[in-house]
Amino acid sequence: MEITKDIQYVGVNDLREELFEGQFIVPNGMAYNSYVLLDEQIAVFDTVDAAFQEEWLKKIENVLGGKTPDYLIVQHMEPDHSANIVAFIEKYPKAKIVSSSKSFLMMKNYFGSDFSERQMVVGDGASLHLGKHELTFIAAPMVHWPEVIVTYDKTEKVLFSADAFGKFGAIDADEDWACEARRYYFGIVGKYGVQVQTLLKKLASYEIKTICPLHGPVLKDNLEYYLRLYDTWSSYGVESEGVLIAYTSVYGHTKEAVELLATRLQEKGCPKTVVCDLARSDMAEAVEDAFRYGKLVLATTTYNGEIFPFMREFLAQLTERNFQNRTVGFIENGSWAPMATRVMREKLEKCKNLRYTQATVKILSALSEESRGQIEELADELCKE
Repeated sequence: MEITKDIQYVGVNDLREELFEGQFIVPNGMAYNSYVLLDEQIAVFDTVDAAFQEEWLKKIENVLGGKTPDYLIVQHMEPDHSANIVAFIEKYPKAKIVSSSKSFLMMKNYFGSDFSERQMVVGDGASLHLGKHELTFIAAPMVHWPEVIVTYDKTEKVLFSADAFGKFGAIDADEDWACEARRYYFGIVGKYGVQVQTLLKKLASYEIKTICPLHGPVLKDNLEYYLRLYDTWSSYGVESEGVLIAYTSVYGHTKEAVELLATRLQEKGCPKTVVCDLARSDMAEAVEDAFRYGKLVLATTTYNGEIFPFMREFLAQLTERNFQNRTVGFIENGSWAPMATRVMREKLEKCKNLRYTQATVKILSALSEESRGQIEELADELCKE
């Protein structure tokens, strides 16, 4: 696939992958992207997953047409991008490896060698001239590993963005970009919003016409849209007005309360109401929606003096990713000693800038007139904001 006249795509689609990083469901597979920049000197950007070594090397060979690469640029050391470094240098022994100093330390860990005889260490702002193409390297630590660099091609205004702007799914997957990019971002990068903001500030001084990430499609049109979403996500801003109701229910009574609340929110004109059964939904989908919408209602039962396990896991996922800047309401259920609201609030204590609704709902086993009235009050408060 041609990105520009001088930049060729040599990545692969992994349609066999079911759980990316052993935890994220990928129904449409995964893309491991790699690129070749053809100039007086030739650079290859990143390798691919180990399972696709032969296919990847063959693609490079076809693009090169008998030439040999001068550089392998390693932007990120996760094995889905770096696994074939040894195979590459065995095939092209004269090529230099261009990367950050921390990457070479990681290579020593992975491969038993830091390839000192072929190292080209680059730091923030370093440049590399290939001929007519001039590359600038930009440090992007913790987006989302500490060794990450991204690369800007000044000549064609192309950003090779490492894991930034990536998404789940094969490169040609017929699916909405934002949904799977959002799930990817908050699942994998979401904890590091401050670091992403730092990178975005650096990139603001560059004119970018094309973004080449390590996962998902190459982005060329309407780049303002993708940059705006990344700015919103990494600043923990509200992307869409609406309410996510995330719940667990043992015998159906908490579910009944949630459904009543959702109905009343819709009747009162709430712009969007999303209901998520945490025991049956993809946890990563629930996490992305919590960060997408401005309001969150947590509904669960008291369980073993604590809260139901799926809710506990959901809250752990949110706090690990620096959940903040949201309005939160609670529905608790308990037959003899309800304490779910107190426990949930305690688990959210480290989150910044959360506003809790004045209205809360307490269910004693099953809905009553009193708890129905509390649901009405909660719906009113959520809709008035």
